[in-house]
Amino acid sequence: MRIRVRVPATTANLGPGFDGMGLALGLYNEIEAEPASTLEVIVEGEGADLLPRDGTNRVVRAAAALFERMGSALPSMRLRCRNRIPLMSGLGSSAAAVVGGLALAQAWMGRSDPPEVLLEMAAMLEGHPDNVAPALLGGLVLVARDEDGLIAARVPIPPMRVALALPGVTVSTEMARRLLPAHLPLADVVYQIGHVALLVHAFREGDWGLLGRAMRDRLHEPYRAQLIPGYERAVAAARAAGAAAVCISGSGPALAAFAPEGHEAIAAAMAAAFAEAGVPARTWVVEVDFDGVQVEVEPGA
Repeated sequence: MRIRVRVPATTANLGPGFDGMGLALGLYNEIEAEPASTLEVIVEGEGADLLPRDGTNRVVRAAAALFERMGSALPSMRLRCRNRIPLMSGLGSSAAAVVGGLALAQAWMGRSDPPEVLLEMAAMLEGHPDNVAPALLGGLVLVARDEDGLIAARVPIPPMRVALALPGVTVSTEMARRLLPAHLPLADVVYQIGHVALLVHAFREGDWGLLGRAMRDRLHEPYRAQLIPGYERAVAAARAAGAAAVCISGSGPALAAFAPEGHEAIAAAMAAAFAEAGVPARTWVVEVDFDGVQVEVEPGA
């Protein structure tokens, strides 16, 4: 048996939707697993020189957690992780690892539960439902938690492309959260609520003009921007190149720019702006992913 799993990157928050929405992106980590005499972990691509190659690997830990929940131990396997999602980028690399590990374990046990079944467990293991939900389900997903548990709703949106720029700086999620205010003025709360509602509508309708206004935020981006050298210059360059809206992806430092066209020029403009600020940057232009995690099982391999 050989199992192949493909998990998309994600961009969460999308401006005002702090911890409440995320979008799946066509930049993928791939996991391949087959039976072996002992656990063997091979890591290629992003994080190959940093990620553990034993039972502490996040993919392995997630898989082991599901096996344990089902009353068994993680079987011995050869696990090959081909990573294209950069680490600590704000593009959901940890969510992809957790979702990938859970989907792998589910397939190994021969279960065919829909991805939604894994959502609560993925959120518990990873801690960020706004990343794991789109990685599981694809597309634009809204999330919230109430007294009855986690809620996730997938919002239909038209196909679109996103320009990404990742400056060469390190921003940990913990560091980015420490900067956030403990309390917001009522006027800012009202501002956030209205902009989130308008943002969802703009995505659904593909309304680029509205998207540009609705993606403005007062809760986290003004504070997190301080951790990203060249942020203001890169945002201005993206807009000058035709971007309708720009946001910090997750906790950063990656930026995500939305536009009806000209994505390559927008990505290049952001990279040039970061370079002018003395910061190298990598760029991608990706489609929105509407499939979420994908699993292929090859029997008897």
